[in-house]
Amino acid sequence: MDDFIAARSQMALSLGFHIIFSCVGMVMPFFMAIAHYKYLKTGDKIYKGLTKAWSKGIAILFATGAVSGTMLSFELGQLWPKFMEHAGSIFGMPFSLEGTAFFVEAIALGFFLYGWGKLNPWFHWFTGLLVGISGLASGILVLAANAWMNSPAGFDFVNGEYLNVNPVKAMFNDAWFSQALHMIIAAFIATGFAVAGVHAFMILKGKNLVFHTKAFKIAAISASIAALIQPLSGDISAKDVSKRQPEKLAAMEAHFHTERNADFILGGIVNENEHKVDYAIKIPGLLSFLSHGDFNAPVKGILDFPEQDRPPVAIVHYAFQIMIMLGVALMIISILYLLAILKKKSWLSKKWLIKLFVMATPLGYIALEAGWVVTEVGRQPWIIYKIMRTSEAVTPMPGIAYTFYLFTLIFMSLSLIVIFLLYRQIKMVPYLYDETDPKFIHKPTNK
Repeated sequence: MDDFIAARSQMALSLGFHIIFSCVGMVMPFFMAIAHYKYLKTGDKIYKGLTKAWSKGIAILFATGAVSGTMLSFELGQLWPKFMEHAGSIFGMPFSLEGTAFFVEAIALGFFLYGWGKLNPWFHWFTGLLVGISGLASGILVLAANAWMNSPAGFDFVNGEYLNVNPVKAMFNDAWFSQALHMIIAAFIATGFAVAGVHAFMILKGKNLVFHTKAFKIAAISASIAALIQPLSGDISAKDVSKRQPEKLAAMEAHFHTERNADFILGGIVNENEHKVDYAIKIPGLLSFLSHGDFNAPVKGILDFPEQDRPPVAIVHYAFQIMIMLGVALMIISILYLLAILKKKSWLSKKWLIKLFVMATPLGYIALEAGWVVTEVGRQPWIIYKIMRTSEAVTPMPGIAYTFYLFTLIFMSLSLIVIFLLYRQIKMVPYLYDETDPKFIHKPTNK
């Protein structure tokens, strides 16, 4: 494997793995805080058990996320030394602040895990909420750094030198808000549907019905609301990308030729040789409207950009289509579930609705990973958009392919360990609240 491709593949693998734990760290503490709040208000021990169960799961995923995040920090310097040499002082501020947020998150999680019966109940609840707030802040700060790569700001680039550095302007660049908003909502969708799906599966198995039903409701309502508002952030992102990175937009829609009343393409097979998309569903004028708010506005085609500056069309288009189609599927499930809560109460006990959530368990994260591919691959061939090419930033050190294979093995091992630990945690649910409580359904056995 070519060292340049190996370096990109290793970074992609590391980011793809870490992003899951980042999303869990941003979202799950809020679910935990909701359950804990309900326990404090009602005294229902099932909510206490649920809070403990989720907190232990958060601890497992937090530890794994800390490992993968540390690896990423080293990879930035080792794989992309030229990038860090020039960019480190410019966008270093959000990374340093992210480190502070991470420490706050770790300390708050420690207080929460070991504070049962030792702290004031409401202060204890606040420490759990603080885990979520600091996790959310951490995610936003990292996204600000990534957005800077898509929309570099806060410096003057003169004769190959980076002058007049302003870290604040770099952090609050033109892309940070739309990118952070879209990603945060996506994190709630992905994590919410994953958590709801796991509890829906346990409901279908008939174990700890009250426990899993309460857990399912918290996650499902949160995920459904997020899924229904995501198109609004998607519209903001589309209009932002159309202004700042028109070649990325063209790749997303496999839009080869500049035209007015441009079609929005669904599906299809990209034919890059003949500059067309076969077997696609085309909605006339919608791409122009989504990009510029005008059905007749011109949308620049990918062929109008220099060949050396074009992102790979097929990869970006297929990733974008996966994100869109899975997003629509999750929206449909969300509408059905919220309709069941508001109008069709009888649906809540129907197996078909619970099975939909079970099937949707991985879909949010697949859509999220696809969206990340659109963001990162759509920026290529630039590591700093229009400033530095990715090929210029890569390390000259040989043998990167071997580290890629090693990291692949490490991440596969970590994945298996996390799955095993979370499975054990789910099996431990019966032990997490008082067996004498009349709502305790499934007593553990010695088998």
